[in-house]
Amino acid sequence: MRKAIVFDNSGTLTERYRAIKKIETGKICDFVSSLDLVDYKRNRALVVLQTDPASCIINAKPDQTIYKFITRNNIDLGISYSNIDITKEEILNILKNDNSQVKDIQDTIRAVLDKGYDIEICSGSGFIINMETRMVEFTLTAGGKLFPGVLEVISELKKRNMDIYVASGDRKGALEKLAITINIPTSNVLATVDTKGKALVIRKLKKKYDKVMMVGDGLNDILALKEADLGVLTLQQSKVNDRLLEAADVVIYNIKELLDVKF
Repeated sequence: MRKAIVFDNSGTLTERYRAIKKIETGKICDFVSSLDLVDYKRNRALVVLQTDPASCIINAKPDQTIYKFITRNNIDLGISYSNIDITKEEILNILKNDNSQVKDIQDTIRAVLDKGYDIEICSGSGFIINMETRMVEFTLTAGGKLFPGVLEVISELKKRNMDIYVASGDRKGALEKLAITINIPTSNVLATVDTKGKALVIRKLKKKYDKVMMVGDGLNDILALKEADLGVLTLQQSKVNDRLLEAADVVIYNIKELLDVKF
Protein backbone atom coordinates (compact mmCIF):
# COMPACT_ATOMS: atom_id res chain seq x y z
CA MET A 1 0.00 0.00 0.00
CA ARG A 2 1.43 3.36 -1.06
CA LYS A 3 1.15 6.14 1.50
CA ALA A 4 2.06 9.81 1.53
CA ILE A 5 2.21 12.42 4.29
CA VAL A 6 1.87 16.12 3.53
CA PHE A 7 3.21 18.59 6.08
CA ASP A 8 2.61 22.27 6.50
CA ASN A 9 5.81 24.13 7.42
CA SER A 10 5.41 27.01 9.88
CA GLY A 11 4.04 25.80 13.20
CA THR A 12 4.14 22.18 12.06
CA LEU A 13 7.74 21.31 11.15
CA THR A 14 9.24 24.59 12.27
CA GLU A 15 8.67 26.70 15.34
CA ARG A 16 7.96 30.12 13.92
CA TYR A 17 8.63 33.62 15.10
CA ARG A 18 6.84 36.40 13.28
CA ALA A 19 7.39 40.15 13.48
CA ILE A 20 4.56 42.32 12.16
CA LYS A 21 4.76 46.08 11.65
CA LYS A 22 1.59 48.17 11.57
CA ILE A 23 2.20 50.83 8.93
CA GLU A 24 -0.18 53.35 10.51
CA THR A 25 1.66 53.45 13.85
CA GLY A 26 5.10 52.07 13.00
CA LYS A 27 4.90 49.65 15.92
CA ILE A 28 6.19 46.08 15.65
CA CYS A 29 4.50 43.20 17.50
CA ASP A 30 5.13 39.48 17.66
CA PHE A 31 2.05 38.17 19.42
CA VAL A 32 -0.45 38.34 16.54
CA SER A 33 -1.02 35.68 13.89
CA SER A 34 -0.86 36.97 10.34
CA LEU A 35 -3.70 34.62 9.37
CA ASP A 36 -5.85 36.02 12.17
CA LEU A 37 -5.11 39.54 10.94
CA VAL A 38 -6.29 38.61 7.47
CA ASP A 39 -9.48 37.07 8.82
CA TYR A 40 -10.18 39.97 11.19
CA LYS A 41 -11.38 42.14 8.30
CA ARG A 42 -12.80 41.34 4.92
CA ASN A 43 -10.85 42.04 1.74
CA ARG A 44 -7.40 41.38 3.21
CA ALA A 45 -4.66 39.24 1.69
CA LEU A 46 -1.28 38.00 2.91
CA VAL A 47 1.30 38.42 0.16
CA VAL A 48 4.76 36.80 0.23
CA LEU A 49 7.69 38.23 -1.74
CA GLN A 50 9.40 35.46 -3.68
CA THR A 51 12.94 36.52 -2.84
CA ASP A 52 15.44 35.89 -0.05
CA PRO A 53 15.09 38.44 2.77
CA ALA A 54 18.66 37.83 3.97
CA SER A 55 20.42 38.53 0.69
CA CYS A 56 17.99 40.70 -1.26
CA ILE A 57 15.47 42.69 0.76
CA ILE A 58 17.76 43.60 3.65
CA ASN A 59 20.30 45.08 1.20
CA ALA A 60 17.81 47.06 -0.88
CA LYS A 61 17.47 50.84 -0.74
CA PRO A 62 15.21 51.44 2.27
CA ASP A 63 13.48 54.60 1.04
CA GLN A 64 12.04 53.15 -2.16
CA THR A 65 8.42 52.09 -2.23
CA ILE A 66 7.58 48.40 -2.11
CA TYR A 67 6.10 48.74 -5.60
CA LYS A 68 9.33 50.14 -7.07
CA PHE A 69 11.37 47.44 -5.35
CA ILE A 70 9.15 44.69 -6.77
CA THR A 71 9.00 46.04 -10.32
CA ARG A 72 12.66 47.12 -10.57
CA ASN A 73 13.87 43.71 -9.44
CA ASN A 74 11.19 41.68 -11.22
CA ILE A 75 10.15 39.97 -7.98
CA ASP A 76 7.25 37.57 -8.09
CA LEU A 77 4.40 37.72 -5.58
CA GLY A 78 2.71 34.82 -3.86
CA ILE A 79 -0.77 35.12 -2.37
CA SER A 80 -0.32 32.98 0.72
CA TYR A 81 -3.71 33.51 2.38
CA SER A 82 -6.78 35.58 1.57
CA ASN A 83 -10.45 35.78 2.45
CA ILE A 84 -11.35 37.00 -1.05
CA ASP A 85 -10.46 36.02 -4.61
CA ILE A 86 -7.76 38.35 -5.93
CA THR A 87 -4.98 38.35 -8.53
CA LYS A 88 -1.38 39.47 -8.53
CA GLU A 89 -2.28 42.14 -11.08
CA GLU A 90 -4.86 43.65 -8.72
CA ILE A 91 -2.29 43.76 -5.92
CA LEU A 92 0.29 45.47 -8.13
CA ASN A 93 -2.25 48.07 -9.21
CA ILE A 94 -2.90 48.98 -5.58
CA LEU A 95 0.82 49.04 -4.76
CA LYS A 96 1.41 51.66 -7.47
CA ASN A 97 -0.22 54.31 -5.26
CA ASP A 98 0.83 52.95 -1.87
CA ASN A 99 3.59 54.74 0.05
CA SER A 100 4.84 51.79 2.11
CA GLN A 101 8.60 51.47 1.82
CA VAL A 102 11.16 48.70 1.78
CA LYS A 103 12.30 50.02 5.15
CA ASP A 104 8.98 48.87 6.60
CA ILE A 105 9.85 45.31 5.60
CA GLN A 106 13.49 45.62 6.67
CA ASP A 107 12.40 46.62 10.17
CA THR A 108 10.60 43.27 10.55
CA ILE A 109 13.57 41.33 9.14
CA ARG A 110 15.87 42.82 11.77
CA ALA A 111 13.35 42.07 14.51
CA VAL A 112 13.32 38.37 13.54
CA LEU A 113 17.10 38.13 13.18
CA ASP A 114 17.55 39.74 16.59
CA LYS A 115 15.63 36.78 18.07
CA GLY A 116 17.97 34.28 16.43
CA TYR A 117 15.48 32.70 14.00
CA ASP A 118 16.37 31.54 10.48
CA ILE A 119 14.46 33.55 7.87
CA GLU A 120 15.56 31.19 5.11
CA ILE A 121 13.45 28.18 6.18
CA CYS A 122 10.22 30.02 6.88
CA SER A 123 7.89 32.19 4.86
CA GLY A 124 10.33 35.09 4.57
CA SER A 125 8.95 38.58 4.12
CA GLY A 126 5.77 40.12 2.79
CA PHE A 127 2.80 42.31 3.62
CA ILE A 128 -0.91 42.32 4.35
CA ILE A 129 -2.89 44.42 1.93
CA ASN A 130 -6.47 45.65 2.22
CA MET A 131 -8.15 45.49 -1.17
CA GLU A 132 -11.04 47.71 -0.06
CA THR A 133 -9.04 50.60 1.41
CA ARG A 134 -6.34 49.96 -1.22
CA MET A 135 -3.52 50.13 1.29
CA VAL A 136 -0.72 48.01 2.70
CA GLU A 137 -1.68 47.80 6.36
CA PHE A 138 1.12 45.59 7.71
CA THR A 139 4.55 44.34 6.72
CA LEU A 140 5.93 41.14 8.19
CA THR A 141 8.78 38.68 8.31
CA ALA A 142 8.74 35.14 9.68
CA GLY A 143 11.67 33.00 10.75
CA GLY A 144 11.82 29.45 11.97
CA LYS A 145 13.64 26.71 13.84
CA LEU A 146 12.99 23.00 13.36
CA PHE A 147 11.03 21.58 16.25
CA PRO A 148 13.12 19.10 18.27
CA GLY A 149 12.69 15.60 16.85
CA VAL A 150 11.60 16.60 13.34
CA LEU A 151 14.61 14.97 11.64
CA GLU A 152 14.08 11.77 13.58
CA VAL A 153 10.36 11.70 12.77
CA ILE A 154 10.92 12.25 9.04
CA SER A 155 13.64 9.57 9.00
CA GLU A 156 11.38 7.03 10.71
CA LEU A 157 8.43 7.78 8.40
CA LYS A 158 10.67 7.20 5.39
CA LYS A 159 11.78 3.88 6.89
CA ARG A 160 8.08 2.97 6.98
CA ASN A 161 8.02 3.56 3.20
CA MET A 162 5.96 6.75 3.39
CA ASP A 163 6.62 9.50 0.86
CA ILE A 164 7.01 12.95 2.45
CA TYR A 165 5.69 16.19 0.96
CA VAL A 166 5.51 19.77 2.19
CA ALA A 167 2.71 22.11 1.07
CA SER A 168 2.95 25.60 2.48
CA GLY A 169 2.16 29.24 1.90
CA ASP A 170 5.86 29.95 2.36
CA ARG A 171 8.09 31.01 -0.53
CA LYS A 172 9.77 28.46 -2.80
CA GLY A 173 13.36 29.22 -1.79
CA ALA A 174 12.59 28.73 1.89
CA LEU A 175 10.89 25.38 1.30
CA GLU A 176 13.71 24.12 -0.92
CA LYS A 177 16.18 24.82 1.89
CA LEU A 178 13.82 23.04 4.29
CA ALA A 179 13.64 20.04 1.93
CA ILE A 180 17.43 19.77 1.92
CA THR A 181 17.50 20.09 5.72
CA ILE A 182 15.00 17.27 6.30
CA ASN A 183 16.36 15.20 3.39
CA ILE A 184 13.41 14.99 1.03
CA PRO A 185 13.40 15.78 -2.73
CA THR A 186 12.97 19.48 -3.49
CA SER A 187 10.38 18.39 -6.05
CA ASN A 188 8.22 17.25 -3.10
CA VAL A 189 7.73 20.79 -1.80
CA LEU A 190 4.88 22.93 -3.06
CA ALA A 191 5.31 26.62 -2.30
CA THR A 192 2.97 29.57 -1.82
CA VAL A 193 -0.15 27.43 -1.90
CA ASP A 194 -3.21 28.94 -0.28
CA THR A 195 -6.06 27.16 1.51
CA LYS A 196 -7.69 25.85 -1.67
CA GLY A 197 -4.30 25.02 -3.14
CA LYS A 198 -3.41 22.74 -0.24
CA ALA A 199 -6.67 20.85 -0.63
CA LEU A 200 -5.94 20.46 -4.34
CA VAL A 201 -2.50 19.03 -3.51
CA ILE A 202 -4.15 16.39 -1.31
CA ARG A 203 -6.73 15.60 -3.98
CA LYS A 204 -4.06 15.04 -6.62
CA LEU A 205 -1.94 12.87 -4.34
CA LYS A 206 -4.96 10.70 -3.50
CA LYS A 207 -5.02 9.67 -7.17
CA LYS A 208 -1.40 8.53 -6.88
CA TYR A 209 -1.40 6.98 -3.39
CA ASP A 210 -3.68 4.58 -1.54
CA LYS A 211 -3.76 6.81 1.55
CA VAL A 212 -2.76 10.44 2.15
CA MET A 213 -2.30 12.14 5.52
CA MET A 214 -2.26 15.91 6.07
CA VAL A 215 -0.44 17.40 9.07
CA GLY A 216 -1.07 21.09 9.75
CA ASP A 217 -1.73 23.69 12.39
CA GLY A 218 -3.43 26.73 10.85
CA LEU A 219 -6.63 27.91 9.26
CA ASN A 220 -5.00 27.72 5.84
CA ASP A 221 -4.73 23.94 6.40
CA ILE A 222 -8.40 23.41 7.17
CA LEU A 223 -9.56 22.27 3.71
CA ALA A 224 -6.55 19.96 3.32
CA LEU A 225 -7.25 18.38 6.71
CA LYS A 226 -10.79 17.63 5.56
CA GLU A 227 -9.68 16.38 2.13
CA ALA A 228 -7.04 13.96 3.43
CA ASP A 229 -7.75 10.35 4.37
CA LEU A 230 -6.42 11.31 7.79
CA GLY A 231 -6.16 14.92 8.98
CA VAL A 232 -3.74 15.52 11.86
CA LEU A 233 -3.86 18.82 13.72
CA THR A 234 -0.70 19.68 15.64
CA LEU A 235 -0.92 22.14 18.52
CA GLN A 236 2.79 22.25 19.34
CA GLN A 237 2.75 26.00 18.81
CA SER A 238 -0.74 26.97 17.69
CA LYS A 239 -3.72 27.79 19.88
CA VAL A 240 -6.82 25.60 19.95
CA ASN A 241 -9.29 26.58 17.23
CA ASP A 242 -12.76 25.03 17.12
CA ARG A 243 -12.93 25.08 13.32
CA LEU A 244 -9.63 23.20 13.07
CA LEU A 245 -10.64 20.73 15.77
CA GLU A 246 -13.78 19.90 13.79
CA ALA A 247 -11.78 19.43 10.58
CA ALA A 248 -9.12 17.13 12.07
CA ASP A 249 -9.34 13.40 12.74
CA VAL A 250 -6.44 13.38 15.21
CA VAL A 251 -4.88 16.04 17.46
CA ILE A 252 -1.25 15.91 18.61
CA TYR A 253 0.76 18.27 20.80
CA ASN A 254 4.27 17.29 19.72
CA ILE A 255 5.52 16.25 16.30
CA LYS A 256 7.03 13.10 17.85
CA GLU A 257 3.49 11.88 18.63
CA LEU A 258 2.92 11.46 14.90
CA LEU A 259 4.83 8.17 15.02
CA ASP A 260 2.11 6.74 17.26
CA VAL A 261 -0.75 7.71 14.94
CA LYS A 262 -2.25 4.71 13.18
CA PHE A 263 -2.19 5.24 9.43
